[in-house]
Amino acid sequence: MIYVIELLPFLKGITTGNVVSFFIDAGLILIGNWLLKTIAKLVQLKNPESKNKFLPAVGSLLNWLSFYGIVILFLFHFSTTKWLLKPLYSKDGIKVSALLIIVAFMIVTLASRIIRLFTRYVLANVYEHYNVDRGLSYTINQIIYYTVMIAALAFSFTIVGINLTALGAIFGVLGIGIGFGMRNIAGNFVSGIIILFERPIEVGEVIEVDGKIGRVEKIRLRSTLIRTAKEGTLIIPNQYFIETIIKNRTGAEMRAEVKVSVSQGVDSKLVHRLLEDAVDQIKENCEGILKSSQLEIRFVNFRNSAMDFFVELPVANFEVKEKVESELRHSISMLFNEHKIKMPPILTDSEK
Repeated sequence: MIYVIELLPFLKGITTGNVVSFFIDAGLILIGNWLLKTIAKLVQLKNPESKNKFLPAVGSLLNWLSFYGIVILFLFHFSTTKWLLKPLYSKDGIKVSALLIIVAFMIVTLASRIIRLFTRYVLANVYEHYNVDRGLSYTINQIIYYTVMIAALAFSFTIVGINLTALGAIFGVLGIGIGFGMRNIAGNFVSGIIILFERPIEVGEVIEVDGKIGRVEKIRLRSTLIRTAKEGTLIIPNQYFIETIIKNRTGAEMRAEVKVSVSQGVDSKLVHRLLEDAVDQIKENCEGILKSSQLEIRFVNFRNSAMDFFVELPVANFEVKEKVESELRHSISMLFNEHKIKMPPILTDSEK
């Protein structure tokens, strides 16, 4: 309540003319934004091939210019009033006002917007020209982004009077606490840096995590996002990739795999032929099954009351893998029922 009472006198310097003039000028900026976007669309119609690069870049740039233009207008219209220039606090001889805080905020957001536009519309063309793979380009973009943002934050802290030396001491104390009480978070953070530089996994690669296959969507400093076909997005702590054996399926052929058990005494050759027939049935109805590679059916094991068979079928990608496996199980079940082939009961771990 005390702060509200202290701020109210600052508002007395603002006149109705200031407010009306500000909104008129802001409206003109927004109208100009719309007109320029319309012109860009007309230019794009004459060159349809530039749609994916030209129009998004121009739209983002105009939105950025409009936002900061309105902010600058705000400072221009109200900078003569006392509330904007009135010191809120003083630190090491620096009188910090609302104007300085707004400028510091603009520096950070300006750095973020510029670096995103630069990596998306400038570096992307460079990567395409020199055939830089997706994983390496993502790593370069992340390193540039974090470097620029750390520099922008440090500069903004200096503007508003925050002593970086004292801030470093605070982080040093926090680092000791992290070392004892937040080891996992610190470990994941360091692991994220290792992944970005060492690149054991890269964005776009297909990997297997805990029996689930997915594509790497994003590598962040603390965690990595994996997009699977059925389970949705998996958020995996980065430390997992450093300490665990990960199967990278990017260069390997993706295969649908089905394990089948039948009771002892059944003709194993008959089972083999029925499994081949089951595969032939689903090839006609399932998309994504590769025709070039050969089907593999193996008699893999004897157990007390069962025989185990393993079917491997090459598929196009991990998105269709589970669907093909499901259809194959349906087909096998139908054929086994027709030939009265029984499967043994599933034993629990204690029964095994």
